[in-house]
Amino acid sequence: QVQLVESGGGLVQPGGTLRLSCATSGSIFSIYAMDWYRQAPGKERELVATITGSNTNYKDSVKGRFTISRDNAKKTVYLQMNNLKPEDTAVYYCHVGYRDTWGQGTQVTVSS
Repeated sequence: QVQLVESGGGLVQPGGTLRLSCATSGSIFSIYAMDWYRQAPGKERELVATITGSNTNYKDSVKGRFTISRDNAKKTVYLQMNNLKPEDTAVYYCHVGYRDTWGQGTQVTVSS
């Protein structure tokens, strides 16, 4: 079994910065892709960022602002979010394709 627990969400002003963390239980090897999704009220859940080995991919609207990374020793995946915008407001979910496992989500609110 694997369990994902997100943290680091909160309220931030436009232009601010947050770093989300996804702590994992069990053994997750680098061969498995790790993802960050987000879902705003009334909208479809969307893929924000993916890390596969050392390769990363991002949703167009977050390119240059968000960075996904992983620390295998700490069994943790991160999403560094810079220059946040109101449209980034959503619940952010960590995800791993192995057995289609999701975290519980963490709220990010960008507002002045």
